[in-house]
Amino acid sequence: MTRHFLNLSDAGHDAIAAMLNDAIDRKDVRHGWPRGKADPDAPLEGHTLAMVFEKNSTRTRVSFDMAIRQLGGTSLILDAGSTQLGRGETVADTARVLSRMCDAIMIRTDDHAKIEEMAHFATVPVINGLTDLSHPCQIVADLLTIIEHRKALPGLVVAWLGDGNNVLNSIVEAAGLMKFSVRIGCPDGYDPDPAFVAAARAAGGAISFHRDAGEAASGADVIVTDTWISMGQAHAEEKLKAMMPFQVNDALMAKAKKDALFLHCLPAHREEEVTGSVIDGPQSVVWDEAENRLHAQKSVLRWVFGQL
Repeated sequence: MTRHFLNLSDAGHDAIAAMLNDAIDRKDVRHGWPRGKADPDAPLEGHTLAMVFEKNSTRTRVSFDMAIRQLGGTSLILDAGSTQLGRGETVADTARVLSRMCDAIMIRTDDHAKIEEMAHFATVPVINGLTDLSHPCQIVADLLTIIEHRKALPGLVVAWLGDGNNVLNSIVEAAGLMKFSVRIGCPDGYDPDPAFVAAARAAGGAISFHRDAGEAASGADVIVTDTWISMGQAHAEEKLKAMMPFQVNDALMAKAKKDALFLHCLPAHREEEVTGSVIDGPQSVVWDEAENRLHAQKSVLRWVFGQL
């Protein structure tokens, strides 16, 4: 049966734990190596990953490209504007064709329905590189970063500040699977998808809502935010005004635990969702987080191919 990775729940607790352990081990083995050198076992030698981009990308593009290379495979980068997908060919037909020529498909797109259609018609694994609904690969990297900085996931308190977007949906999903708490600090009208919240609570994740940023951040182990204006959205002055009380700044970080970590999936807009003093400060682990996209993608790829 083909394994797709559209959301974290497609893998589940045990598989995510296996991905994290695999990522830690593989990252440790590579210490000091050239980035272009393949892993000793080259577990995906001979495999080709098709990467389809309908949205701009830096970290997802580079991390998946380097991930498949380090695993011994190769990649093809397809921008929608330079393929027939960008000229009206259906997602279903694209899935059928790519499945005949490549071993897996990673797609980064605007509409989650497109990736569901891709998975339905593909006969090879399909991986969610980002949709408007969720960003599961980012959260595997975030969990890896948290563990590396000696924080256990069960019982962890994560405070999210800002917009209830796709990244938050996946953090909430992770909370249910890995048994930690998420305090959501966001203005009224900007909550995450209620289906993710309901599923996480049913699975044992503690999800709470806070209209006061300080209340959400108080005593937290991890503070997370993301850009307030997502790709493709108009620059909304009303939204920025609503979000400003949830900016992550030094005063807010001081309300969290003294050893609290700051995460941001990037790109960041300094002095909007986060101040420069925080993102460039001693509690920020955003560069570890960005690098860990590579190590996380490798383990996601191994899982979809049935190696974990």
